[in-house]
Amino acid sequence: MGDTEVLVVGAGPVGLTAAAELRRHGVDCRIVDRLPTPQPYAKAVGIQPRTLEVWDAMGLVREVLDEAVPTLGELAFVNGEPGPRTELVLPPEVPYRFAGLPQYTTERLLADHLAGYGTRVERGTELLQLAQSDGHVRVTLATPGGTEEVLARYVVGCDGAHSRVRKAVGIGFEGDAFPEQFMLGDVQVDWDLPEGYAIRSTHRGADGSADDFLVCVPLPGRKRYRMSMLVPPELAAASSGDGIEHGMEGGHEPELHHIQTVLDRLSPQPTTADTLRWSSLFRISHRLADRYREGRVLLAGDAAHIHPPTGAQGMNTGVQDAFNLAWKLALVVRGAAADTLLDSYHAERHPVGEEVVGRTVRHARDGMAADPEDPATLLLREAQLLLDYRGGPLTDQAARTPAPGDRAPDCGGLLRPLAAYPLRLFDLLRSPRHTLLLYAGTATPVADLRAMAETARSAARGLLDAYAVLGPGAPAEGLDLPVVHDATGAFRAAYDAQDGEAFLVRPDWYLGARLPLTAPGRLEAHLRRTFSAG
Repeated sequence: MGDTEVLVVGAGPVGLTAAAELRRHGVDCRIVDRLPTPQPYAKAVGIQPRTLEVWDAMGLVREVLDEAVPTLGELAFVNGEPGPRTELVLPPEVPYRFAGLPQYTTERLLADHLAGYGTRVERGTELLQLAQSDGHVRVTLATPGGTEEVLARYVVGCDGAHSRVRKAVGIGFEGDAFPEQFMLGDVQVDWDLPEGYAIRSTHRGADGSADDFLVCVPLPGRKRYRMSMLVPPELAAASSGDGIEHGMEGGHEPELHHIQTVLDRLSPQPTTADTLRWSSLFRISHRLADRYREGRVLLAGDAAHIHPPTGAQGMNTGVQDAFNLAWKLALVVRGAAADTLLDSYHAERHPVGEEVVGRTVRHARDGMAADPEDPATLLLREAQLLLDYRGGPLTDQAARTPAPGDRAPDCGGLLRPLAAYPLRLFDLLRSPRHTLLLYAGTATPVADLRAMAETARSAARGLLDAYAVLGPGAPAEGLDLPVVHDATGAFRAAYDAQDGEAFLVRPDWYLGARLPLTAPGRLEAHLRRTFSAG
C-alpha cells in the first residue's frame, strides 16, 4: 500500500497546476491519469492574462511566452460581409496580454515544470474506488502493474466533466446541455487575413437568426487555426453513457473534406484547408458542482464546472481553482493551518464558477455584444483580472481600492539598493509565502514598521516575507527590513497607498488586508483566520 500526502487525479492543465504548486509549497503528492499518453489535441487554446500571471508566480511564464502566439482580437463576418472588429487591448499596467497555446503544449510545459520537482505523472492509472475514514482517503487504483491501494491525506479531483472522484463522493453536478453538436479541426489555410486574429463567420437566415457558423482560433504555425463548426448529420454521434454531454466524443472523426465544405460556405475569402493534424466531434453542457469539497476530497476544473468555450474561460478558471487551493492545502498538510481553512476554497471559488458558467451561457446564446457591461470592463472580466474574493472568509473590509479580495495589481519602477535596474512588484511576490508590503513616507516611524513586520511574521509562523516600500524622500536608516524604493510613485498610484499603510498579499497574489501600520493587532487577528497558533 502506498501513502502520500495528496493524490491528484487527472493530469490535464488543472491537475498539473495543482501538483506543481503543491510541490513548490513543499508538499509530497502523486498525480495519476487514466490515459497511457498525453492527448495530442489543441483543445483549450486561449490563455488569459491572469493565467500568465499565475504561471509567472509559479516560475513557468518564460517557457510559455517562448511557445505561445499573441491573440490580438477577432474579425467578425456576417453572410460574407465584414462585421464588428474586436481589438484585445488592455491597460498598460497589466503585464501580460491574451495568448494562444495548444493544450498539448500547455500540458507538456506543466509536466516538465512538475518533473523539475521530482514528480512525474503516473499514466495508465485509473481510479476505481474511493472511501474516506480515520483522517485519510483510501483509494483503489488500476495501474499498468495491477491494482494498488493508496492512503492519502487528501484527494484533489481534476478528472474532468465525467469525474469519477466527484461521483465517488456523491457531489451533485446539475445543469443542462446545448442541443447542437459540433466538430473541431486543426488545419492550415491559404487565406491572407491578418495574423493573430480569431475569425468568426456567421450565416443569418431571413428572420435574422444564426443558422450556421465558423470560428477559427489562431495557433502557433503559419496560418494554422483550430476551427469549430456545426457537425454534418452523417457524423452525428450517440450520447455519452453518464448523461453529461460535454467535450470531445468518439464516433466518426471529421475528415478534411468535411471542414473544407464548411469553409466553402462560410470562409470570408476563398481558401483551401490542408495539414489536418487532428479532428473530433464535441458537445457543450453547462453544469456546476453543488460543492467543491466533501471532507478530504476537493474538486477543481471541469470536475467542478463546465460551460461553453465562449471567451476561453474554462481551462483558465480551472488553473485558478488549483492556484487558490494549493497554497491552502499545503498549509494544512504542513500543520500551519487548521483543516477548516479548506472551507475557504469552496467559499471563494464556487461563486466564481457560478458566475463564469452563467456568463458563458449568456454569451453563447445571445452573443457578447448583448452583454450590458461596457466593452473595456467586459474585456478585463474576460481576461479574468476582475475576479475577486471580496466578502470572503479570508478578507477584511476596506473603503479604498484595490480592496481586500481583489487581485494584487502589478507596478513597475521599484528600486532596490543592490540592483541597477528597476523591478516590478511581481518580482517581490514569487515566494510561495504571504508577502507584507509596508508603505512608508517621510514621517512614518521606523518603530511602526518593525512592530508590524514582527507581529505578522509571528502570526504567520514565519511563513511570510516583509518589505518596506519607501515613498520619495522616506529614510531607509535604521530599518532591519528589505527595502524597496517607490521612486516613481507607481506603487502609491496602483494601490492608492497612504503613508503608514500595510498591504498583505496572499500566495495566490490576491490582497488579503490593507490597514494602518498602527494596527498590528488587527493584522494578527486577520492572519489567525489562515494560520493556526504555533
